[in-house]
Amino acid sequence: MATYWQGLWAYRSYLLVFCLPILLLPLPILVPTKEAYCAYTIILMALFWCTEAVPIAVTAFFPLVLYPMMGIMEASEVSVEYLTDTNILFFAGLLVAVTIEHWNLHKRIALCVLLFIGVRPALLILGFMIVTAFLSMWISNTATSAMMVPIAHAVLEQLHNTHMGKDIEEGSHNPTFELQEPSPQKEMTEFDNGEALPVSPAASKPKTRQSNKQRLMTQGLSLCVCYSASIGGIATLTGTAPNLVLQGQINLLFPQNGNVVNFASWFSFAFPTMVILLLLSWLWLQVLFLGFNFRKNFGIGEQAKEEQQAALHVIQTEHKLLGPMTFAEKAITVLFVILVVLWFTREPGFFPGWGELAFPNANGNSMVSDGTVAMFIGLLMFFIPSSIPGLTQDPENPRKLKGPPALLSWKTVNERMPWNVVFLLGGGFALAKGSEQSGLSAWLGDKLTQLENVPPSAIAFILCLLIAIFTEFMSNLATTTLFLPILASMAQAICVHPLYVMIPCTLASSLAFMLPVATTPNVIVFSFGGLKVLDMVRAGFMLNIIGVLVITLAINSWSVPIFNLDTFPSWAHSNTSTHCLASQAHSTTPSP
Repeated sequence: MATYWQGLWAYRSYLLVFCLPILLLPLPILVPTKEAYCAYTIILMALFWCTEAVPIAVTAFFPLVLYPMMGIMEASEVSVEYLTDTNILFFAGLLVAVTIEHWNLHKRIALCVLLFIGVRPALLILGFMIVTAFLSMWISNTATSAMMVPIAHAVLEQLHNTHMGKDIEEGSHNPTFELQEPSPQKEMTEFDNGEALPVSPAASKPKTRQSNKQRLMTQGLSLCVCYSASIGGIATLTGTAPNLVLQGQINLLFPQNGNVVNFASWFSFAFPTMVILLLLSWLWLQVLFLGFNFRKNFGIGEQAKEEQQAALHVIQTEHKLLGPMTFAEKAITVLFVILVVLWFTREPGFFPGWGELAFPNANGNSMVSDGTVAMFIGLLMFFIPSSIPGLTQDPENPRKLKGPPALLSWKTVNERMPWNVVFLLGGGFALAKGSEQSGLSAWLGDKLTQLENVPPSAIAFILCLLIAIFTEFMSNLATTTLFLPILASMAQAICVHPLYVMIPCTLASSLAFMLPVATTPNVIVFSFGGLKVLDMVRAGFMLNIIGVLVITLAINSWSVPIFNLDTFPSWAHSNTSTHCLASQAHSTTPSP
């Protein structure tokens, strides 16, 4: 009997694939309307995303088949949603990130910042958090964590071995720094999305027995990396996929919004939020793992100085191994700075940007988007050589001359690009468009008008809390994809600025701090050992509360003038919000 149930469990994915659509069939059969058909599609996709019976990117393609067959949208209309301007921004941003990773510029930045900040215990944690958060603003959280965790463990190893040998003086080679470089000794670990990530040999070799102090330091430094990777991603529009989902949903559901969510406006709001959350997280992790002895935490004492020298030696050694800055790294740095400047000045809002002045449309707005700028810089990566231009002899064919390779090649892009996320974004936009065209959004908005008597700040706080819990068990991208269209309809029904409820829930989807499976950075840290699930829950529970409180503060203070959240915007009016014209919209600012 036990063997029978084990066999059923082994085939659970196949059972879910065949059973779920059949179990939900009564909904479209008993209620043969477009709203019911769309609801069937959304519920089916939500269940498949939650259970991951098939890869989440595969589930994202369901609207391509179901919407035309159910008469919700034509196939040509659905297909367009899979390559919107937001998808282009995401793809082009990743081109720049892949180039930075390919030439190891991110590792140079990390080591330089750590050398500048110092290696005292409290400052060491802060240094790793600042570096990880900064890198996560521009490259993927997974790549950042995969690079920073082995560096953290190498530093910890030297700290713990200060009194055990002469490996520091000898400058012994540390294999934990080899995570990013190809090596035949590496193992591979499979994640739930099918993506294989390299695992350092240090993750599988037996650990020496550590004291309680060393164990706590190891846990604190490990967790600070994965937490700051998630926190740093919220600061920029391209930092994490949920931010782009928000921008895409706003542009899709409210086409006349005047580009309210762009790189400059989002950074103005999210960067201060990220900084506050990062500093509070640092204080919490310091107290939890280092204790209240701040004199000791900041490395005051002879023994502490000896340990600091050990850690500093590791970082200095790895920095020297990188050698001088190459032509490729300098070229990428210049292009990256140009990209950020162009993003900020394209359509800043408080003065006419270059996009409005040089490329205006009929309404005077910029015809060039953030995606256009990112793609322009991304394309340049394929043309600019990786070394000073000149001809060299081809080693494979000495009779031929060849020029230096470009900064980026399509082979590198194809190997490192997370195509599944690109398709998942498109599936979310198709889902939202179908919900609007079928009338499901209007129906939901009508049912949610009862919430009009609840204070908007209370609604935003409760929703933020719910999303923070939900994202611990489900992909943050799938979470925002499912909830944002519903929240937009609810905001229209109760006459609240849509961004007032959509922004907090977008940020809350990045608060995946409690479980190893919640996000890939957590998995990477957990795979290195030294952590139990309870350790992550203990640290992450308080961080979730801190995160929700910081987001609540942000949405009720400096975000109000940035996005005009204290009024119900004209671009959000619809058939379900006609009553908002006759009455004063809800004030979303806290009462004095």
